[in-house]
Amino acid sequence: MVDITRDKIDLDRLLAEMESPESGGVVVFIGRVRNHAQGREVIRMEYEGYEPMARRVLQQLENEVRERWPVEKIAMVHRLGILEIGEASVVIAVACAHRAQAFEACRYAIDRLKETLPVWKKEFGLDGASWVEGVMPNVHQSEEETNR
Repeated sequence: MVDITRDKIDLDRLLAEMESPESGGVVVFIGRVRNHAQGREVIRMEYEGYEPMARRVLQQLENEVRERWPVEKIAMVHRLGILEIGEASVVIAVACAHRAQAFEACRYAIDRLKETLPVWKKEFGLDGASWVEGVMPNVHQSEEETNR
């Protein structure tokens, strides 16, 4: 289940999709709109993207994750449009036989999504709105290097 949507992400449906008797570990990442960024108050976000390309990128990312880990099930959904504080903008769920594989695959998926997905965000604050430049995480860095 990979999708780009303008509707609220249905977490119950997504979690139901992860049901599998083969899976001992299901890891879910939910990216939500927060009320601050870079020391500035945020009151809402707008996500825009080129939907046909974004769907293709998500499908390629799903294939990439499945090639690297023994994934039983995977779901990746990104929302477009105007989102309020606390709303989910992206959800990734990965089900594997073992928890370590599920954690690794989910972490990799969100990092690669942030690097490759043609979706842009605009932050709205009390002082106006501005498009946000993306941060390109290096998914091959160790956690120690990332936390420096």
